[in-house]
Amino acid sequence: MRPLLPPRSSLGCLLTLFGSLSPSRNKLVTQAAPAAHFYLLRKSMHYQTEERGRLNSADYRIYFKNSEGKYISPFHDIPLVAETKVENDIPAKKAKHDGNEVLYNMVVEVPRWSNAKMEIATKEPLNPIKQDVKKGKVRYVANIFPHKGYIWNYGALPQTWEDPTHTDGETKCCGDNDPIDVCDIGSQVCLPGQVIQVKVLGILAMVDEGEMDWKVIAINVKDPDSAKLNNIDDVRKSRPGHLEATVDWFRKYKVPDGKPENQFGFNGQFKDKDFAVEIIKSTHEHWRALVQKQTNSEGIECKNISCCESPLKCTADEARDVVLLAPAYGSPVAVPPEVDKWHFV
Repeated sequence: MRPLLPPRSSLGCLLTLFGSLSPSRNKLVTQAAPAAHFYLLRKSMHYQTEERGRLNSADYRIYFKNSEGKYISPFHDIPLVAETKVENDIPAKKAKHDGNEVLYNMVVEVPRWSNAKMEIATKEPLNPIKQDVKKGKVRYVANIFPHKGYIWNYGALPQTWEDPTHTDGETKCCGDNDPIDVCDIGSQVCLPGQVIQVKVLGILAMVDEGEMDWKVIAINVKDPDSAKLNNIDDVRKSRPGHLEATVDWFRKYKVPDGKPENQFGFNGQFKDKDFAVEIIKSTHEHWRALVQKQTNSEGIECKNISCCESPLKCTADEARDVVLLAPAYGSPVAVPPEVDKWHFV
């Protein structure tokens, strides 16, 4: 067992550590000396992730740290808009662009081809990523033929919130009380907790059990196809069938659980990039009101360390204390064999 590694700033060090991770990925196991807790440490871009509990169990959590080693909330403390870097891998307060495109940070919750239903825990302090639980059991999405698990890297845009008291003017549905979802259609299979920079291409208006649940379509800016994919029509032309598969997946993924098919606004048609950006801006303003306590939080935990105008800001020590209460990292729980079953619906 190795001692806790101190934060390292160079990109080369980040990549070196990032590549030495997971029980199946040779993850580095470290020990937090002050509390004798074990956890796993990963670094990606400006952020580190720390795993607690047992993978594939209800107590598994992925906590986040910034480049200074301070615990943060991925929901509230990671900026929505990606920022340029200055020396020592420290972000600057200036939006990052790819050509004329503003880039957004995406927090990856679920890697492509995987089944565990991972999500930002909006109602827990510091909002770690956890596996969703229903009736005491961790949840997995079904393999709906011909799709294996999730068909993109799936996650959320930080500092956004679909307000359940806000009625969408077009669909007449209220928000689902979560950050806005995003599908990265790039070729790289990411890791849970990885923060990537994406270019927005369009958006799908999914209605989930009567709630508005927008799905942003985006691509990792580091993907080889990023330069030639600039809007939803580019996806339709260069990747025939991909958008249709996305609608099909979202329509049917809950059917094996006995639920009805999901519905869509705009007759299931994708809206363009400009429309998507306006939705993102709107959900960002709803988030801003949330962390400033200008709206009902609906049970959302807004503890953060960096939102200057938020009365819910906490100290780095208070944030650390939250993580130290989490269970020690342990060996993974076996995935139930039924997760590999194919469903034909």
